[in-house]
Amino acid sequence: MGCKFGSSPTQFSDNLSVVRLETTKLILEPLERIKRADSRLNLTQGILEGVVGEELGVLPGMDSIFSALAIEKWVRFLGSERSDSQREFDIVVYDGISTEETLRVLGAASRARWHLRYIREMANKTDIGRLTAPLILKLGYESIRLNGASGDGKSSMEIWDDVERLLEKAAAAFTEPSRFNCHILMDPNNKLSVRSALRYWGCAIQAGTQVSGAFGFAPQSSIVSAEVIEKLSPLAFALVPYLSSYSSVDWNATIGSLANDAEEILDAKSKNFQPSVRFGPSKKSVTLLMPGFDKSEIKLYQFRGGSELLVEAGDQRRVIRLPSGMQGKVGGAKFIERSLVITLR
Repeated sequence: MGCKFGSSPTQFSDNLSVVRLETTKLILEPLERIKRADSRLNLTQGILEGVVGEELGVLPGMDSIFSALAIEKWVRFLGSERSDSQREFDIVVYDGISTEETLRVLGAASRARWHLRYIREMANKTDIGRLTAPLILKLGYESIRLNGASGDGKSSMEIWDDVERLLEKAAAAFTEPSRFNCHILMDPNNKLSVRSALRYWGCAIQAGTQVSGAFGFAPQSSIVSAEVIEKLSPLAFALVPYLSSYSSVDWNATIGSLANDAEEILDAKSKNFQPSVRFGPSKKSVTLLMPGFDKSEIKLYQFRGGSELLVEAGDQRRVIRLPSGMQGKVGGAKFIERSLVITLR
């Protein structure tokens, strides 16, 4: 970008700051919070005080976890939403490790709720769980301090409920257009790039979020084929100029060159999303928007007596809770355009 920046936000130009998320530094603050909680609870009897954060290496998966925790401080998807006067930044753009890893992060909260269900059951129904879970649970709760509250006087059941509500709130934040936006990028003149973009659109839906629009990297004078526009429908599509990765970028000139349709896509308040799940009570059907996939790539499972539908596609799984009047076993499924229509019986 033509300038040096580090682990704290550095102003790059007017209304634009840049920060490099370095896990070796991000790990220090959570460790200190755990130490402070442990000093109150005396769970490890002072052992944690001897842990030096600077000595800890980065394990696989930690980059995404600690990056998400760092971003949470700016966007507050786990806590109450900040007012305009309290916001340090209006928009936070995250350039992740890879598209696949970013999708994992987006779906982490909803997936964690599945795991929480089983962990809670083990904690309540096994001897080792009843012995160790309350202490570990309270240490984690005190470290995070959900909603700024202390865990003093709270039962394990109340803490479990608070954690589940937190995860539910975090998962919901990624579906709110006013708080989170996701876009797909492609070369509209490259068929492979367009095909990959469609698949990432479907994977984003599977991860539990919505795609707000699509951008094509091409000269503004380029003509995009009607076939590409049709494949992306109903997503809004706009062309954006190429950005060189080998030289500095004049961001003011780049932003000024954006066409009106590109600016409208970036406007978080002007989104009309097509729902990814539609229920048809009269026909007892469920319609799933699944762009980028064909029927052979999708697997359907039911493990809880027909109250839920587990959909597996694109190395992603999601659980769809069925309304009480529509619960039942899968009777059939067929593709209509980019949607999978499932009939229940």
